[in-house]
Amino acid sequence: MELLEGMLQKDKDEFKRISNRLLSNCFVCKGNQASRSEYYFVLKYREKFRDFLEVLGYRLEINEEYGVIQLINPQNYNHLKLKLYESIILLILRILYDEKKRELSAANEVIVNLGDIQDKYLSLKIRDKMIDKTTMRNALSLFRRFQLIETLDRDLTNEESRILIYDSILLAVRVEDIRQAYEKLEQYRKGKTANEETDTDEAD
Repeated sequence: MELLEGMLQKDKDEFKRISNRLLSNCFVCKGNQASRSEYYFVLKYREKFRDFLEVLGYRLEINEEYGVIQLINPQNYNHLKLKLYESIILLILRILYDEKKRELSAANEVIVNLGDIQDKYLSLKIRDKMIDKTTMRNALSLFRRFQLIETLDRDLTNEESRILIYDSILLAVRVEDIRQAYEKLEQYRKGKTANEETDTDEAD
């Protein structure tokens, strides 16, 4: 491949591996210890990644302020369809992220626990009972795959179990004003979109 000419073989192999990861997971976060080296590798070869991914119909966005790399399909292909409760949990995570960020300094990680999510859910009065454990676990596993969060404790049934929310959530849920997230949740509460599915900017 002419694009990779001049690169060491190990860098060529890494380029291919990270390209496939981006196509599968959409995000690479500097804040994720496991993928930090991948983040800097993409920065090093950003033009090669952009040229390669553009051929496939994708656009590479690099936000160095947040330390997040995102893959976007301008033609809106390969978007992930979220189920209703996945959409609700994602919006709640986005709201909790904003609330915690206001309490913390900019450099601090945003960590919440399962109890925070359930409390926010109940306070919004979307339903009368908490989100069931299987739905919660499946949603968090999905968001972890896309590097939106990291689960810091194994037991996802304990309300004290902690969740690290990455800055990538700002790009996955693009709301200019957090009130928009509340308005969306209010629609769910009223049942206006009970049977709808929601698109996000995931590239799976």
